[in-house]
Amino acid sequence: MAQMSLFGPSEAGPDPKPADDRTVRLQLLITVKAAPNPSEKYGETVCVAGLRTDVLRPTWVRLYPINFRHLDSDEAFKKYDIISVDAKPARQDQRRESWKPVMDRIQKERHLDGWRSRQPLLDPAIQDSMCRLNREAQDHADAQSLALVRPKEVRALKVTQHPGWTIDEQRRIEAYASQPDLFSGRSRSPLEAPRFKAAYHYRCHERGCNGHKQHVIDWELVALQRRLAGHSDAALREALETKFLGEMCAPNRDVAFYVGNQAKRVHVFSVLGVYWPKR
Repeated sequence: MAQMSLFGPSEAGPDPKPADDRTVRLQLLITVKAAPNPSEKYGETVCVAGLRTDVLRPTWVRLYPINFRHLDSDEAFKKYDIISVDAKPARQDQRRESWKPVMDRIQKERHLDGWRSRQPLLDPAIQDSMCRLNREAQDHADAQSLALVRPKEVRALKVTQHPGWTIDEQRRIEAYASQPDLFSGRSRSPLEAPRFKAAYHYRCHERGCNGHKQHVIDWELVALQRRLAGHSDAALREALETKFLGEMCAPNRDVAFYVGNQAKRVHVFSVLGVYWPKR
């Protein structure tokens, strides 16, 4: 188990956003790529997050919105890439980690391949108390909204049927799909809802923790379902449980959860991804 370093998370929380709206060049290790959400303008938008690596005390940063469909090949990136990006503080989002990226100013620098190359940056950022994050978010709307939390006990992964898009989400999808692509002239493909959703049930290390139930909004949960589209519901459910519980949370893995909350419901945290190096 990794020990917290001098450069680990500050008890004071994330740094305040700059007072002005000038563009800032950020260097990030991308650790989170959330599942896409319907967008009338872009078709689908994705929230990504990562650890800023160009400052003395690495801090969490959220980038939104990003449309991966519209990124050029030299701008596209994946989890555990280090990128540089121009961004401005997201003024309509009170969460201090939130920035709005300039889409044509993204540069992929390199990929950190394997857990050993990632651990020196990420192990010092691990925290043990999800309960504390919940308390602070309930007390302060701009409290820490991104973290890497090590569970004491992962009790279950509950996989249930996805209810499909809401009426508002479906309206946005249809509005986008009805417009021909300006570059190709072809009709746009609508974003499909996954068959299943999932939630982790776990306890953190805080004494007296009553447990946490957090939905998984990791892109990988949706991508796995797309790859296994031909599977029956029972087989697909088993595959999700095998991957996200049996493999990622196996006894020989030093698992931690990337967690983040919602701008409009700051008391609601979700699991954005799983960090699972070998012990």
